[in-house]
Amino acid sequence: MKYLDEFQDPELAKRLLDDIHATATHPWAMMEVCGGQTHSIIRHGLDQLLPDGIELIHGPGCPVCVTPLEVIDKALEIASRPDVVFCSFGDMLRVPGSEKDLFRVKSAGGDVRVVYSPLDALQLARTNPDKQVVFFGIGFETTAPPNAMTVYQAKKLGIDNFTLLVSHVRVPPAIEAIMTSPDCRVQAFLAAGHVCTVMGTAEYPPLAERFHVPIVVTGFEPLDILEGIRRAVHQLEDGRAEVENAYRRVVLPEGNPVAIRMLEDVFEVVDRSWRGIGMIPQSGWRLSDAYREYDAERRFEVGDIHTQESTVCRSGEVLQGLIKPHECSAFGTLCTPRNPLGATMVSSEGACAAYYLYRRMQVPAQPGPGETREVTSVG
Repeated sequence: MKYLDEFQDPELAKRLLDDIHATATHPWAMMEVCGGQTHSIIRHGLDQLLPDGIELIHGPGCPVCVTPLEVIDKALEIASRPDVVFCSFGDMLRVPGSEKDLFRVKSAGGDVRVVYSPLDALQLARTNPDKQVVFFGIGFETTAPPNAMTVYQAKKLGIDNFTLLVSHVRVPPAIEAIMTSPDCRVQAFLAAGHVCTVMGTAEYPPLAERFHVPIVVTGFEPLDILEGIRRAVHQLEDGRAEVENAYRRVVLPEGNPVAIRMLEDVFEVVDRSWRGIGMIPQSGWRLSDAYREYDAERRFEVGDIHTQESTVCRSGEVLQGLIKPHECSAFGTLCTPRNPLGATMVSSEGACAAYYLYRRMQVPAQPGPGETREVTSVG
């Protein structure tokens, strides 16, 4: 497929890897921010092709994974009401709340529907004026503009039976939170290309300068990621800490000005809790005063719902890059995609799901004469 196959060219990948191997003289730890990048890395085994000293730390860039448990419980409470049509993207239906998920609400008679756009939910509100239609708006800067635009359209058209349950988060404050953590080992970042497509790169130079950390904007195909790693390694070896755009075919420095204006109109920046991480100042959005009437949390009065995270699930440590998924004792046993303890095992972008799908098997290597049996990981 044109514009895709060329970013999976093994010969070009070898050249990039040769450059990385030739350049790296020290051990370096870098974090890929986005869960989509994590899945590409694990699926293609890119981390296993790097020099031994280059470690990829899997970051918190999975929107499903960082949606707080209490927001999931609020969604479940709203979706259970008989006058509600609750709309969501499909990846949220199996994310566990305290006691159940949206699939169980649906099986118990709740009107829970999978949609492919927030505008689908708005259309349902127009054609079902006797129902309250709620769209579950989660995600990073990538999905926020269409959700903002849908609320804008609802107000413009006077559709008052539509609301948005908001759980949007922002990447730059998360990078700051990671870098100020006493346990931080991150020395460079691979920034998410789709986020920068919307927001541009202006928020990253102050972070690179303050923490002396290279930030390279990358895409999601194998060559995109290897090029991002290559540039980060060069910066680290040179002692530089700059923002580089390795995804120029998509990302402009100014981002998408129209989308940014829509976000500034409909949303306002607030402190936001991240699942497994906690409160990060100025890291999220909520509806601004002009659109507050479309806030589902306010309309259905679920703001007082508070929950306790599981003590068994270690997804918070995974999201912060403190452990790899397989280092959790519940991984692949108590926690599987069929019976997930946390969102990192459910989401199509979750690190735990990536390890389970592509690198979960441990098989015994056959010993030779006089040799002891060893365990070899296969992806």
